[in-house]
Amino acid sequence: MAITAKDVQKLREMTGVGMMDCKKALVEADGDFDKAIEWLREKGLAAQTKKAGKVAAEGVSLAIVADNGVGVLIEVNSQTDFVAKNDVFQGFVKDVASAVATQDPADVEALKNCTYPGTDRTIADVTADKVLAIGENIQIRRFVRYADGVSVPYVHMNGKVGVLVNLAVEGIDADKVVELGKDVAMQICAMNPTYLDKSDVSQEVLDKEKEIQLAIMANDPKMAAKPEKVKEGIVMGKLGKYYEENCLLQQAFVKENKTSVEKHVAAVAKELGGSITVKAFTRFATGEGIEKKEDDFAAEVASMIK
Repeated sequence: MAITAKDVQKLREMTGVGMMDCKKALVEADGDFDKAIEWLREKGLAAQTKKAGKVAAEGVSLAIVADNGVGVLIEVNSQTDFVAKNDVFQGFVKDVASAVATQDPADVEALKNCTYPGTDRTIADVTADKVLAIGENIQIRRFVRYADGVSVPYVHMNGKVGVLVNLAVEGIDADKVVELGKDVAMQICAMNPTYLDKSDVSQEVLDKEKEIQLAIMANDPKMAAKPEKVKEGIVMGKLGKYYEENCLLQQAFVKENKTSVEKHVAAVAKELGGSITVKAFTRFATGEGIEKKEDDFAAEVASMIK
């Protein structure tokens, strides 16, 4: 597979590693970015990184709690940031989120067949009207709905990132845990954890992480000579670090980094005289994973005058 300069630059942005090493990694991995990152990590060149998304599409990720107490996080995409900030577009997104809360569709296709709030028409029909009125394509991309417990929404940078946290609360008034929920949601927005708890990490993922850490030591002359028992101990310590970086409850609480999120939640619950459990969360970064078309204006003009 041919490796382009754009591929090398993308891997560099994902890992912070130098251009030549990124090129070597892509050649070794035959262009596979996941394998290239593994190769760099095994050589000790790249730290544990989260894979960067592709070029983002525009739009809004909106988190709400509806009048019925149901929490909804939804992403709706537009073609430009200008439209994403448009009041008509944002009102449309709020209405669609409300429909998710009240009509409980199974997926996006089912949502399109739901009734648009305040009308007798489907969301698909109203979407088509909005496309004509706004002059851009609009796509309802994804949503999540939490019907039980206490849901707390957080929207960052006018919808560039949306977070919805779901809490199970006992013995405490729901309005007293909103501040905690907001703090946890802001943590998720900033730190982007992959898992809720370390128990959610699969054995396959742990085995792969262990394999990478052993490969790093094998490539380090000082570490390679150490006894296997010592290496195993070091690996276990690295796995603990992996949990702290990737699991929400084990992360250092951003407002007080001397304690974990899990311990902070427990402390607040004790202070309020009840129990609080973080049951689930969802974080949408608008447009993540969507390849946005990059138009070549010169080529377009050339094709028109042929």
